[in-house]
Amino acid sequence: MKTFIQETIEDILKTTNSFENVTFILPSNRAGVFVKQAFKESQITGFLPEIINIEEFTQKVSGIRKIDSIQLLFYFYKIYKEQEVNPDSFDAFASWAFTVIQDFNEIDQHLVNTEDVFVYIRDIQRLKNWSVKGTIQETELMKNHFAFMEKLNEYYNALYAFLLENKIGYQGCMYREATKNIHQFLENNSSKKFYFIGFNALNKAEEFLLKEMLIQGNTEVYWDIDETFLNSTHQAGNFIRKYLSSWKYYEKEELKMPSNYFNGNKNIQLIGAAKNISQMKYVGELLSDMENHNNTALVLSDETLLPISLNSLPESVSSINITMGYPLKDIPLTSLFLSIFQLFISQEKLQKKGSKEFYYKDVIKVMKQPLLHRLLIVNEISVSDEITSAIHNNNHTFVSKEFIDRFLQKTESSVQELVGSLFLNSNDVRGFLNKIIALIDQLKAIVSGLEKEFLFRYYTAFMQLNNLQKEFGYFSDLKTLYQFFKQLITSETISFQGEPLAGLQLMGMLETRLLDFETVILTSVNEGILPGNSKQTSFIPFDVKVQFGLPTYREKDAIFSYHFFRLLQRAKNIYLVYNTESDSFGGGEKSRFIGQLELLKKNITSRFISPKVTTNAEFKKEIQKNEAVLLKLKELAKKGISPSALTNYLYNPIAFYQQKVLKIKEFDEIEEEVAFNTLGTVVHETLRELYEPYLGKFIQLENVKEMKPKIKEFVLRNFAIHFKNGDVSTGKNRLIFEVATRFVSNFLNQEIDLLKDESNELKILGIEKDYEAYIHIDEIDFPIKIHGQVDRIDQLNGVARIIDYKTGSVKPSDLKVPFLEEIRDFKYSKAIQVLLYAFMYLESENINENAEMQAGIVSFKKLQSGFMKLNFSEKFRGEDFNVTPERVYAFIDEMKILIREIYNQEIDFVEPSELPF
Repeated sequence: MKTFIQETIEDILKTTNSFENVTFILPSNRAGVFVKQAFKESQITGFLPEIINIEEFTQKVSGIRKIDSIQLLFYFYKIYKEQEVNPDSFDAFASWAFTVIQDFNEIDQHLVNTEDVFVYIRDIQRLKNWSVKGTIQETELMKNHFAFMEKLNEYYNALYAFLLENKIGYQGCMYREATKNIHQFLENNSSKKFYFIGFNALNKAEEFLLKEMLIQGNTEVYWDIDETFLNSTHQAGNFIRKYLSSWKYYEKEELKMPSNYFNGNKNIQLIGAAKNISQMKYVGELLSDMENHNNTALVLSDETLLPISLNSLPESVSSINITMGYPLKDIPLTSLFLSIFQLFISQEKLQKKGSKEFYYKDVIKVMKQPLLHRLLIVNEISVSDEITSAIHNNNHTFVSKEFIDRFLQKTESSVQELVGSLFLNSNDVRGFLNKIIALIDQLKAIVSGLEKEFLFRYYTAFMQLNNLQKEFGYFSDLKTLYQFFKQLITSETISFQGEPLAGLQLMGMLETRLLDFETVILTSVNEGILPGNSKQTSFIPFDVKVQFGLPTYREKDAIFSYHFFRLLQRAKNIYLVYNTESDSFGGGEKSRFIGQLELLKKNITSRFISPKVTTNAEFKKEIQKNEAVLLKLKELAKKGISPSALTNYLYNPIAFYQQKVLKIKEFDEIEEEVAFNTLGTVVHETLRELYEPYLGKFIQLENVKEMKPKIKEFVLRNFAIHFKNGDVSTGKNRLIFEVATRFVSNFLNQEIDLLKDESNELKILGIEKDYEAYIHIDEIDFPIKIHGQVDRIDQLNGVARIIDYKTGSVKPSDLKVPFLEEIRDFKYSKAIQVLLYAFMYLESENINENAEMQAGIVSFKKLQSGFMKLNFSEKFRGEDFNVTPERVYAFIDEMKILIREIYNQEIDFVEPSELPF
């Protein structure tokens, strides 16, 4: 395959032998490498021509040095403040200034008078709101908007004058000045020859420059266009056809040099894939099937897929050249700096700035950052892990610098000072930036390879911000700096280095200009991506752009149409991959270019691909009981099995194995809001403290009334004990505090109602009392200890009551046990617990066989139901609440069957196919 560059060089060599005074102007720098390679292959001896891109050329002609967008923004704000009496803050200014600069750039590139544009916009708006009756009044917002549009021209004039004075500018400024200086430039370079190669869509300034240079006679232009698009009405040829018909130069000269490759034989495959990941995985498979990747281009229409594509490349891709930059926001290191910013942003948001405390999640996030974690390792012990554990163990919702410093003392003095300084409260922006720069300087000693490159990129970014703050001081506080930093990392990239002439070429659509490849893999060929959507961020309305000849989405569509079809002109193998699935961000619709291609080319192979789904048989988790497991179970029998452990086994034997055999505990998370189990503990402990003085006594009505004023004091004290360092004075925690208080108060009110009836006698027998009992099973040669804590045992009118408190919701139906032989089911879990309490009570206390006994639950969420008792009646609405020893021991016989199963080596721990609700 002969590329456009090779054909162009061959044609130029027909008339040119020496390139000493020749300049090649190209659309991009990347194409220059391939131009040099083409000269090398032509075996020409002597000097190469000067090879520059169009931006470098305009810089030469204009005498204006281009500055980056960040510097330009700061200069613009300086000008803006001089123009305004009450200027916006820098962060508010930055929110609209980027768009204004973009509009200024476009206006200058197309040589439009700014005053005409912005006054035109103002007049249009006023005409829209004009009325014969004069009843439509301009609101304050409308007036401000019109004034702003008029002011834009003042901003433009002041900024432009400043830039010219300092010989710096943005791209449009360079173009406008280049058009003014072109005649002088040509006069100074009359002995030189200029070749413009591979251009398509030119702005008005570029058109002016080329026409003037063509008239001068020392310039030639080589257009990369196929006759298929040039000699038709196809959108891809719009611009070049316009130049051919409107430029006087082409009234006498022919166009150089259209090709006719598009109609040749091509292997074109159209592949529909579900979602972006499927696209990239398919591309990976496609590349792995290729013998080599030379002369192969992977083109990403959606450049945000670069991280996914890099992770999808097969091992067979031995070398790769990536033209596009890797977004700074996707670099892992970014999260470190964002997390440090977040320390202070949250501190201000949560109004903790004065107390100098930081939100624990932000502190943990900083401490868990890989590089900082690595920096804080002392003698193979992680100080950051120690800090994180201490925060959890002490339930610190907010963490002070002093708390962190206690752990940092274990590190080297330099590390201690550096990391400690990150937690110093300061609104001094330069001081903050210096701390970050010092951190990067410290981290560079513990990183290598790619991580060092990332650090260096951030070092330059923070140094630039620091220098700008030193010069201008526009960042008033860290919040402003944070907002700007987020904008910066969204737009900035880190460049890759590679071998441009070997291996796989990975690039975006714009990087393909002037380049040809035998094999092209193009992804995300979807409407809205290729071409992009019609939305444009601009203060200039669509109709005004049309009026003044500024580019709209229609011109941009034509540009992408050209790039798309030009890329396919010389390619032999073409794979067009698109997303078949629509989502909230669009997608799912093939690009219109695919439809056009199908009309132009026959024998296009079209197919859909989807991830390979393999159905694996679902296996239940099974744990065999070996000798080690049985030994642990024996230890458990000796230590004691709680009622909740037995019901946990009924719920899921695997969970029982993990908790009781492996001793795996759930991770204790910090309670920002009071957890439900903490609420339950506080209520239990409060009732214990209130009733403990009356243990073994008959309680009187006055006794319960005397408890009422103590409720808040006791609840508050128990929250302080069980909700460590937690604040129950505000927010949701305050509500939970009130709920706990209400639970206890309502319970006492119920007791008061009970004792108002003088015939009722209530005696407190036990409060939060620990019991234990042993179950002996013939097949097991050791006793099984059952232990638990009974919330309350009392005697009401001679009937002993075993009471379990529940802060959750319980229904009377949960305690209905008509048939004891069916009780080994998780749905009877609440009944099992209270029956086991009854068993332990019978075994531990000297109970008269004929004594009446009841067992049940008091639900604080269902206090209106009162004491809900175990009901043994077999009738639908029947009542049989008597807990007799016969019933208890019949129940224990059922529990023995369950315990035999647990201790039977032949029966594995098996996870249920469906866990019970």
